[in-house]
Amino acid sequence: MDSGAGTTESEEIAVLRHAKYFVRFLNILPARLASHDSTRVTIAFFAVSGLDVLDALYLLSDSFKKDIINWIYNLQVIPKPGSRACGGIQGSNSLNIANPPECCGLDAYRWGHLAVTYTGIAVLAALEDDLSKLDRKAIIAGVAAVQRDDGSFSATIEGSEHDMRFVYCASAICAMLNDWGKVDKQKMADYIVKSIRYDYGISQHYEMESHGGTTFCAIAALQLSDQLDILTPTMKEKIIRWLIFRQQDGFQGRPNKPVDTCYSFWIGATLKILGAFELTSYKDNRHYVFSTQDKTVGGFSKWPGSHTDPFHTYFGLCGLSFMQEPGLQPVIPSLNISQRAFDRLKQLHAAWELEAQSDVRVNIE
Repeated sequence: MDSGAGTTESEEIAVLRHAKYFVRFLNILPARLASHDSTRVTIAFFAVSGLDVLDALYLLSDSFKKDIINWIYNLQVIPKPGSRACGGIQGSNSLNIANPPECCGLDAYRWGHLAVTYTGIAVLAALEDDLSKLDRKAIIAGVAAVQRDDGSFSATIEGSEHDMRFVYCASAICAMLNDWGKVDKQKMADYIVKSIRYDYGISQHYEMESHGGTTFCAIAALQLSDQLDILTPTMKEKIIRWLIFRQQDGFQGRPNKPVDTCYSFWIGATLKILGAFELTSYKDNRHYVFSTQDKTVGGFSKWPGSHTDPFHTYFGLCGLSFMQEPGLQPVIPSLNISQRAFDRLKQLHAAWELEAQSDVRVNIE
């Protein structure tokens, strides 16, 4: 494998190699990722969104795109009227067991998962679906149903970890569907502020260690919910300082940890949201990301010389996109999707608003 040693400023992205690499993950899940079958939608998100950023969705035939779209819809969980709110998208069909006890309109082992719902909707947007088969109201009700009293969110209605990761997923779902329903945004913002640590990084949950990934989740959630102004100028300045100190050549996720390709997104996107990305060294960041590129097989890895994977490949490309790398499409930092997919969502929002206004006029008349 080409570890990328000796990369220079003239290094270029192996666009077609990376595109074919993503396509392979849409066709078959390698044995070393078999344990991730229950979150297969998220792997599809990295592959489809990666192709989108590479401007290479043309490699997928129209019929294959339709198959992916139908697969996402087949994983949608729609509760029966009057049953508990568990709407959303499940990670794969591996939990579709025979003769299960009925629950939630389907069975006791199926319910929406926030991370999968977020990535599933993002895949549909990237593939230019109109989202017409999504039960948007059921999904938003499902998001509100998993909000905890402290303002955080669980991944599922059945109870699970509740922390900043799912705060972000909940915010992204509501923003993409342009509906916050009964989600308590104020309580969510309070939870975020209480998770700011003494060094002004933000932790996964109260009194835990500051982390680059969860700092992104928190800041992006505030922006998506139009609450970024809850942070005072002094707080923003100190958060920016903590983020900038994460750059060595590439970025690390925590102090005294090695740099890692994916943090070119997590740290970079957070700084983009806060308007401070230009304070970083593009040259050093770019050099590190390229040092993890495999130009023979395709993909980017976590560290130079290690195995590539779709997660680090996608986030490495996003990090390069933030630096306006030639050949890459712009990425919206807060939603972690392409500008093209974001524009598509905005068109749908406008259409839904017109439809809602029309329904109001009909009811009045």
